[in-house]
Amino acid sequence: MKISRAAFGLMVFAVLMAGCSSAYYSTMEKFGVHKRDLLKKRVIAARDEQKEAGQQFKDALTRLKELYGFQGGELEKVYDGLKRDFDKSSARAEAVRKRVREVETFASDLFDEWEKELKQLSSESLRSRDREQLRETRRRYETLHEALKRAENSMEPVLTQFRDQVLFLKHNLNAQALSSLQKEALNIQDDISKLLAEMNQSIRQADNFIRALP
Repeated sequence: MKISRAAFGLMVFAVLMAGCSSAYYSTMEKFGVHKRDLLKKRVIAARDEQKEAGQQFKDALTRLKELYGFQGGELEKVYDGLKRDFDKSSARAEAVRKRVREVETFASDLFDEWEKELKQLSSESLRSRDREQLRETRRRYETLHEALKRAENSMEPVLTQFRDQVLFLKHNLNAQALSSLQKEALNIQDDISKLLAEMNQSIRQADNFIRALP
């Protein structure tokens, strides 16, 4: 459903004035946007954020490989490039964490509402079918959530090692320092590869959940 700019402005104003999630949901429902739709949007946003983060970590890996193969030149420029990639990777990681928290919040609210509304069904057969649908949707969500968390948790070891290398290089801009960093190369490369694999799995789970969401 398309919302006009003016209507969207009024909706945002109402939400800001109310300052609570119940008012937000109520306002969105007036425009035909329900918790199911909002959760789907958050899952899509989390999936897309992971894609962006994955690309950033790939770029960082390329930068690290260039660093390990450094044969001469201005070390400070190498450091500056590495520091920029670390900052971008950190920002992307934080954006992924934020998106995962949003998915968790909207999923919890959706399932709470679904549970309450189940009790309002007077037909036992409809209530049974709806309960089964809820159970299946929750099962698919748990699978998605586990994949999201694995990918999220895989970022921290990479960022920790990345930070170590940036700080070490900052304090030791010389060929000997580079030699020391090369000894750590395999660890961070392996961790980035694992991270990318977890992200790809999480992205696939997000696509599956989006397709199956009723």
